[in-house]
Amino acid sequence: MENKYDIFSEKIFNFEDRLVRFAGECILFTRNLSKSYENEYYKNQLIRSSGSSSLNFGEAQGTISDKDFVFKVDLSVKELKESRNSLKILNYIKEGDETIRLLLLKEVEELIAIASKMIINKK
Repeated sequence: MENKYDIFSEKIFNFEDRLVRFAGECILFTRNLSKSYENEYYKNQLIRSSGSSSLNFGEAQGTISDKDFVFKVDLSVKELKESRNSLKILNYIKEGDETIRLLLLKEVEELIAIASKMIINKK
């Protein structure tokens, strides 16, 4: 049985697959949050923004021009930054599994850096 703290130990080199895994792990993380108004709010925000980052990148891969690609990847970065902010708030209030929260925060930082570099390389 896999250790739940090994969620990002498998190296994935396909960026879209990493975004999918990140969105999925955010969903799994939110399933274990205690039920409160605040947690429901940030849980929903995190699920939407992490999933949206993956969906926007998927759309970027079907673009015809570099300008369209940059636009869609930029949207993905904005959604990743929103995910990071929700995770930071949950981290501040110490909600959810601390180890997984910190792993998600580390992963979102890496995803933002990679996507930002893609934008720079296309400009």
